[in-house]
Amino acid sequence: MNKETQLQKDFDKKGFKSGASTFKMLCWYFTSIVFFRSGLIPFSSILVFILKLFGAKIGKGVRIKPFIYIYYPWRLTIGDNSWLAECRIENLDHVVIGENVCISQQAMLLTGNHDYKKVSFDLITKPITIANGAWIGAKAMVCPGVTVASHVVLTVGSVATKDLEAYGVYQGNPAVRIKDRVVG
Repeated sequence: MNKETQLQKDFDKKGFKSGASTFKMLCWYFTSIVFFRSGLIPFSSILVFILKLFGAKIGKGVRIKPFIYIYYPWRLTIGDNSWLAECRIENLDHVVIGENVCISQQAMLLTGNHDYKKVSFDLITKPITIANGAWIGAKAMVCPGVTVASHVVLTVGSVATKDLEAYGVYQGNPAVRIKDRVVG
């Protein structure tokens, strides 16, 4: 066996544990396509109910918009009165979204990446926490392991690669604090 073939076999052995049975994952895959990503069900209450059936922990008054992409609902917690637009939550690890949070259109919460320093390209996952009152702008990205503190605004198209401190407005790639957020 040549070195490249062995590396591929080693890479293939790198098992990722989804936290669910194959049956549950298949059920979620088809449910997600039909009810969430298709926009077939525009009613937030039905989408919330389905997410709860698959193990998501969701508070009161949460709004889930059609065309949302959630990788593993059993690794998702959403606090009261939060609003999720047609965003992408690639939660290979846990994602905790606090109360009164807004995740805007085409935003991405990304909990996994690969270790480019290793030939085997190991998968690395780290949880994301979005604290109460935060707003993740349209097309913004929150990277693995990042905590977005209370009442932070991550502006349109910005990329959070490190923790964001409370009551800040962050912009850019990588996102930097440009001013304080004053909440009246």
